[in-house]
Amino acid sequence: MNLFADMKALVLTSLNTLAAAGTLPKGLDYTNVTVEPPRDAGHGDMATNAAMVLSKAAGMNPRAIAEALAEQLIKDDFVISANVAGPGFLNMNLKADFWRAVVPAALVAKKDFGRSTVGVGRKVNVEYVSANPTGPLHVGHTRGAVTGDALARMLGFAGYGVTREYYINDGGAQVDVLARSVYERYREANGLSPEIAEGLYPGDYLVQVGKDLKEKYGTSLLDQPESVWLEDLREFATDAMMALIRADLAALNVEMDVFYSEKSLYGTGRIEQAIQALDDRGLIYEGTLEPPKGKMPEDWEPRVQTLFKSTAHGDDVDRPVKKSDGGWTYFAPDIAYHYDKVQRGFDELIDVFGADHGGYVKRMKAAVSALSDGKVPLDIKLCQLVKLMKNGEPFKMSKRAGNFVLLRDVVELVGPDVTRFVMLTRKNDAPLEFDFDKALEQSKDNPVFYVQYAHARIHSVLARGGNPDDAVLAAANMSLLEQPGEMALVKRLAEWPRIMEQAALAHEPHRIAFYLYELASALHSLQHQGKVDSNLRFVIDGNEPLTRARLALARATQFALQAGLGILGVTPVEEMR
Repeated sequence: MNLFADMKALVLTSLNTLAAAGTLPKGLDYTNVTVEPPRDAGHGDMATNAAMVLSKAAGMNPRAIAEALAEQLIKDDFVISANVAGPGFLNMNLKADFWRAVVPAALVAKKDFGRSTVGVGRKVNVEYVSANPTGPLHVGHTRGAVTGDALARMLGFAGYGVTREYYINDGGAQVDVLARSVYERYREANGLSPEIAEGLYPGDYLVQVGKDLKEKYGTSLLDQPESVWLEDLREFATDAMMALIRADLAALNVEMDVFYSEKSLYGTGRIEQAIQALDDRGLIYEGTLEPPKGKMPEDWEPRVQTLFKSTAHGDDVDRPVKKSDGGWTYFAPDIAYHYDKVQRGFDELIDVFGADHGGYVKRMKAAVSALSDGKVPLDIKLCQLVKLMKNGEPFKMSKRAGNFVLLRDVVELVGPDVTRFVMLTRKNDAPLEFDFDKALEQSKDNPVFYVQYAHARIHSVLARGGNPDDAVLAAANMSLLEQPGEMALVKRLAEWPRIMEQAALAHEPHRIAFYLYELASALHSLQHQGKVDSNLRFVIDGNEPLTRARLALARATQFALQAGLGILGVTPVEEMR
């Protein structure tokens, strides 16, 4: 049940009635009509922008439209009043029974409360993490992993067919560097001093890989030229690193459906096919590029390259796909990879990248637009950096990886649930400060604790009430929920389906975390009122009807918390320790 969708349906029906009566022109586009909570709760329960967005097309003053719509809306049994505000906004007050209906609906839906069908019939590919297979995941990857996983969970809850995908960058020069780094650890395992030259990976995580190589090869690779062992060690080391990465993801409760190898694009004709698809559309040509804006390198020499006319699809400049020496650019396999996604029949593509991929956005969107003839949208979510803090100071932990903090370090310190929730307390493109002290403290200032405490409180309240069956609670007399605190919680609960659906459409899982905090706040406020006035407690001895109604509200709230936490990938707790 989505009460806001129900009220929007009433608004649209009323607009059609006005059109049929000749008050409004027929055939108006209602796409941008919304029904939402007003910015100021004192203005009413719900507000619609219908008059504002229709006035130009209707050729009418927005206030005139709003006044006519208000007269129509107040005919509904649930609408108490409809008042025009400002230039033409319409604020509505609704009867309490309208809101109370959400409680039994939530009890029937249980953990599916708020589940949407907005994505039914649509396939979406969510690519996230996709870290180079050169070492374990660090804290920067953690935010992308959590954001991508929560996004995938949320889209699944909204009805989409979701594929979670990791792109293994195993086709570039960095894998050669990895193989050379591992070879030095192999030498070390054989009693020789490793020569970790500048540019190699120094992390201790490679020590075990060196030992494993000794176990497999003994001393047979010692003093052998690179040409003998490079290819084998590339594959061996990549597999070892991907095993580390999979273990890191598992520690964070992140699962992938597909691991896609970049290497599989080379020598298989897939890159050539993708470039040919662009050529068939008249978007590949031979030409030269201008030097970077504001720069004129002394050694700049315009060279004829094979270029993708990405400017035809919104990019700032055309992009090279083949170098003057005939080799592919880094962009070419990325084009081929996304062409493969398009060919797999996805209706939408989402890439979750680090902030350093900002220059990648326009060119990749242009490529997908061209390859799908504008039919498949690509949304690229850039995750800003995470600043680790402890005791008010920047916090550095182990150096097992060389120069960066590992994902595993963070998870081991605060646990996967806390890690995931904190990472979702800010929008992905906003910097995030991860304070370990705040993440573990038991206070209102810690959103993880605050939301989990709300869930645990409800568990305790239900236990005190004898844990009645959900069906019994659903049959309770909800009209007994009439206290201001009760109605405030009811109204906040009713927002869940709207918030969830909007978050899914906007690809913004952080909205779920924000909502859960607000829902928890309403629950805690009501609980506190019961401490001040015993007549406001959830369990009232000697008044079973009222107790059932209040327990029904608590249980419905618990289902919303469980659904939201499930989307965030956080396990609800029943007891705070």
